[in-house]
Amino acid sequence: MMIDVETTPSLKQQINDVIFGYESRAGKLFDVVLICMIVSSVLAVLFDSVESYHERYGDLLFQLEWFFTILFTIEYAARLYSTTDLRRYVFSFYGLIDLFSILPTYIAFLFPTAQYLIVIRIMRVLRIFRILKLFRYMGEANLLYTALVQARRKIFVFLFAMFNLIVIFGALMFIIEGPENGFDSIPESIYWAIVTITTVGYGDISPQTPLGQAVAALAMICGYAIIAVPTGIIGAELMNEFQQRSRLAVDKNRKCVSCKSTGHDLDARFCKFCGNLIHQT
Repeated sequence: MMIDVETTPSLKQQINDVIFGYESRAGKLFDVVLICMIVSSVLAVLFDSVESYHERYGDLLFQLEWFFTILFTIEYAARLYSTTDLRRYVFSFYGLIDLFSILPTYIAFLFPTAQYLIVIRIMRVLRIFRILKLFRYMGEANLLYTALVQARRKIFVFLFAMFNLIVIFGALMFIIEGPENGFDSIPESIYWAIVTITTVGYGDISPQTPLGQAVAALAMICGYAIIAVPTGIIGAELMNEFQQRSRLAVDKNRKCVSCKSTGHDLDARFCKFCGNLIHQT
């Protein structure tokens, strides 16, 4: 006679189900509370960086920061304890983010300004993808990733050409304008070329001579023309990848008149199940 014995999950398994699981109600609630704490912690750091808030609420914000840091430290320790693959979690994307989100507070003992690195915690909000089940859009993300990989050589050539163009414009402006007009060195002139070609134009350095202004105008025109290049490269690769995936797609409405099967490729003429000619119904 067989007796069914109901096994109770161990404490480690229960913690794992709550922290790493997101299907259960407890797991979803944990993720929601965690994200609220992350956002609150980041807001506390942002407010603390404002001088007026720091003077009035500095002590409170400091206490809040240590409160959140202790909670996140306990949470990280619980993840280390309950994970089924310690090495895989520690060196995973989320594992490194979890670690780096608590280190700045402790490092601030030696380097006080390091506390503002705590804003890296906002990256932990990416866990909301699990709650909202946004992984259904990973197909589109993979499409973009594949297009970028296919265009990597073209993008590299474009960036290399951009680098050469920036160096040329920077060297020209250093020769034409010189230190007397704010172009103290070629690296500083290259900085000017970058902000000019990218159409940012901070205005902290500007050419004063007619020839320098003409070169600056040419750099600005080149900047507007260059913007379209990476867009065209990535757009073309996206279109190619989309067309390739479309060829591999199946049409559920096409039905074989012989075996009545569906799911044939869009460009198929013969049934892949019975070999007869397919007719559109």
